[in-house]
Amino acid sequence: MVTSKVWVLKKHFEGFPKTSDFELKKIELPNLKDGELLLESVFLSVDPYMRPYSRKDMKEGDIMIGTQVARIVESKNPAFTVGTFVVAGSGWRTHFISDGKGLQLLPSSWPESLPKSLALGTVGMPGLTAYFGLLEVCKVKIGDTVLVNAAAGAVGSVVGQLAKIGGCKVVGSAGSDDKVAYLKKIGFDEAFNYKTVKSLDEALRKASPDGYDCFFDNVGGEFTSIAINQMKKYGRIAICGGISQYNDTVPQKGPYVQIPMLFKELLMEGFIVTRWNNRWEEGQKALLKWVVEGKLKYHEHVTEGFENMPMAFIGMLKGENLGKAIVKV
Repeated sequence: MVTSKVWVLKKHFEGFPKTSDFELKKIELPNLKDGELLLESVFLSVDPYMRPYSRKDMKEGDIMIGTQVARIVESKNPAFTVGTFVVAGSGWRTHFISDGKGLQLLPSSWPESLPKSLALGTVGMPGLTAYFGLLEVCKVKIGDTVLVNAAAGAVGSVVGQLAKIGGCKVVGSAGSDDKVAYLKKIGFDEAFNYKTVKSLDEALRKASPDGYDCFFDNVGGEFTSIAINQMKKYGRIAICGGISQYNDTVPQKGPYVQIPMLFKELLMEGFIVTRWNNRWEEGQKALLKWVVEGKLKYHEHVTEGFENMPMAFIGMLKGENLGKAIVKV
């Protein structure tokens, strides 16, 4: 009999999440039936989407949503071998039983030298979000000027590097001087700390006086209201997230977008990466190739210990992470 530790949502978040909103429980798992397998989480992901989706899709008492890289420790399913690593969406658990449906094997070309946790970051959902958002929504082309906010995060850092691979000029905004230094290190042409500039409008103009062809928006709120006025005619805006608003108890009221969108003939589109589930393998193969070639660099913010999941999640929402926030069990 295997005991699984799980984190449940004890209370729906009101404003910013608190550690008291979570509860750690133990669950006894039954013996495997034919066709089933037992998995042990090795790395777990904490991501911004968990904040709005917890309210949208979860009830109090449910196991917290999320994705992990897990190792198969016992199998009664001939399609899965003990010792194999998979990506699963089984929430905040140390162990779980699966019938194999929905499990994603790591690519066979995955080098031994590469951390398997990258399947939750640069070569996983965040990397694919950057890949499809940039190519399919922003439709970047050589010579474009691309703006990305939350640029030192799991998605933004990949967006900027993919844009550079595609022959674009890239401007990034982040929330600390260390993050700005990191952006310049990985090839961003311009980067600034939005928390310390006197005027966001001036900082954006200085970084690209001619404006922006593409804007990959992870933040929303005031940043977007200001940036939209600096788009070039026929500019494209990909709405990936709105982390500046996730913890608001009262909805923000801001300037309206119709006038700049009308006169500049802009395209703005929201997207969720699951739209391209049928092309997951294509994107993952491309991202893995660029990582192996050294064209796509990564940084992970690793928290040790399953008991620290809530702390890692809250820290990520506060912007304490550089790159992808991961919990190592």
